[in-house]
Amino acid sequence: MSILLKGAAAAAAMADESAARAQRLQARGIRPKLAIVRVGERPNNLSYEKNAIKRCEKTGVDYERFILPEEASQQELEAVLRRINSDEEIHGCLMFRPLPEQIDEGEVCALLRPDKDVDGITHASISGVYTDSGEGYPPCTAKACMTLLEHYGIPVSGKRVVVLGRSLVIGKPVAMLLLQKDATVTLCHSKSEDLRAICQEADIIIAAIGRMELVDGSFIRKDGTQTVIDVGIHVKDDGKLTGDVKFDDVAPYVSAITPVPGGIGAVTTSILIDHVLQAAENRLK
Repeated sequence: MSILLKGAAAAAAMADESAARAQRLQARGIRPKLAIVRVGERPNNLSYEKNAIKRCEKTGVDYERFILPEEASQQELEAVLRRINSDEEIHGCLMFRPLPEQIDEGEVCALLRPDKDVDGITHASISGVYTDSGEGYPPCTAKACMTLLEHYGIPVSGKRVVVLGRSLVIGKPVAMLLLQKDATVTLCHSKSEDLRAICQEADIIIAAIGRMELVDGSFIRKDGTQTVIDVGIHVKDDGKLTGDVKFDDVAPYVSAITPVPGGIGAVTTSILIDHVLQAAENRLK
């Protein structure tokens, strides 16, 4: 039976420290605050937003939601970001992506103040991930993958890791974070040939390709030695959540796997809070 890599355990390990940091900031007259920007009503965004708010409330971080309709214009979204940039009581901003097609995502991301970019969407944060300079903040979900592996004592140094997905949100940055820890990384995508054979050679699979239950038993070598991190989140026809991995098909044959829900999400929101607290602490400096 595979080990369930539950995110709650890793999140709990961070919770007390985060709450204490928030209290120390409040004692110095600073209330750490997160701005949440959402365009539209995508179910996975709503789920993440709900959990992020719960994490804020548990740790003593304030938050403010900026919600726009799916048809919102570029100008409307830019106005929201300018307001966030100018509000010195806001220390960090989470903006859900991908954005609707009428919005130039690159221009919008570039507009956010780098010191408030707690989810790695600006050029400053992205370059920090790729150059290992320590500047800015890596995307929360990418860092959450690393945190979860570390919490459960799963080594990555020298291991073969296959990352499914090449987005700037997860795929590319998590590949860079893995390289920093001396993993041997193969970055795959929907056009990759022999995807199943590539995954069968991996010690660790990180599924972030955005396709519901794409990874089934045929991707696994069935010797009980692989670790699977499922980053995907999708809503099935029956309303239940699932990921990029067909859990029941894969779990019996791997050494460790994240459930969906209950896996990477809790760690992601904990990383988000950690970044907001860092941003508020940096303001003191």
